[in-house]
Amino acid sequence: MLKLFEVTGFKSFKETVRIDFADVRDYKFNSHCVTNNLISKAIIYGKNAVGKSNFGLALFDIVSHLSSKNVSPNMYDYYLNAANLNDYAEFRYIFEFTEGTIDYSYWKDEKQSLVYEKLLLNGVLLYEYNYAKNKGHTEGIKALAPTLNWAFQDMDCILKYVINNTVLDDQHPLRCMMRFVNNMLWFRSLDENRYIGFKTKSTDYYDFIFEEKILREFETFLHASGVEDNLVVKTNVDGKRVLYFDTDIPLPFFKVASSGTRALYTFFYWYKTAKDVSFMFIDEFDAFYHFELAESIVAILEKMSNTQVVLTSHNTNLLTNKIMRPDCYFILTKDKLTALANATTRELREGHNLEKLYMSGEFYGQ
Repeated sequence: MLKLFEVTGFKSFKETVRIDFADVRDYKFNSHCVTNNLISKAIIYGKNAVGKSNFGLALFDIVSHLSSKNVSPNMYDYYLNAANLNDYAEFRYIFEFTEGTIDYSYWKDEKQSLVYEKLLLNGVLLYEYNYAKNKGHTEGIKALAPTLNWAFQDMDCILKYVINNTVLDDQHPLRCMMRFVNNMLWFRSLDENRYIGFKTKSTDYYDFIFEEKILREFETFLHASGVEDNLVVKTNVDGKRVLYFDTDIPLPFFKVASSGTRALYTFFYWYKTAKDVSFMFIDEFDAFYHFELAESIVAILEKMSNTQVVLTSHNTNLLTNKIMRPDCYFILTKDKLTALANATTRELREGHNLEKLYMSGEFYGQ
């Protein structure tokens, strides 16, 4: 699981912004939001333009150079912070697995090319390398993979090269890290099919629903969400199968469905096809949802016990200890990300009304 993430100099983040998933309090309620002493379910709040979307993109930057999974075009335009005094952005990830902990840091320039990498395994340096200077400390990783060709000047990412060309035990932390990164998924409810990670292609986005069992399940999901119409799949004169609302005059789903209903389709698609997702980030996940529907979506995500989930939202109805807990709600400002439990001198407990406290300005950084 991801234990800690830090970013500096990327897009809207001039200063270092971090999220510490290990900062877990001793709350006895909603324990399903914590897995192996790490926060596994979280919601980020913040004013418009503070960088909630950019924080998700920063978290998923690692996907672009360690995996071959999809990154939708133009997601990382204007890569560096305009006021950044360096000519690179800095990223740091700490992963914790059963067999060990990985501390992986790197820098990227405005072209999103690696200029520096550093990796520690269980606190011991495996390698540190500066691509611009073509030099570094590599003894640890050479000992791990002594038979590899170490012409670093020809590599765009040492870590990816080593993992892809070295025989390691399946439970080795480096293997665990690669599986985790390969199974990360970012998407937005505001866009029908723009995403980062998990798949190299999503060509089944429109037709996965044609399977009768999936169609009926989606129909039931819509009914539970307040959409009363039934669904049907029809074959057009050109032989193409299309999803329709099953009304007196069938109406094509993707042409007449509301923004909220299309957002539900996007959510349902990823929920059904990304079963093994390791880390899911949904930006503005409830932008088109009624607050009761948003609660039901959170309830579904909380049942994904093997997945770390981070959501961004403006919906203060979700700020309640009935859904999560104070160490799982975060407030993002221009220069920091703070859990509610750390954003007040008050000792927050189960009986507190978090939404009321938030609306009254109780928390630092609102």
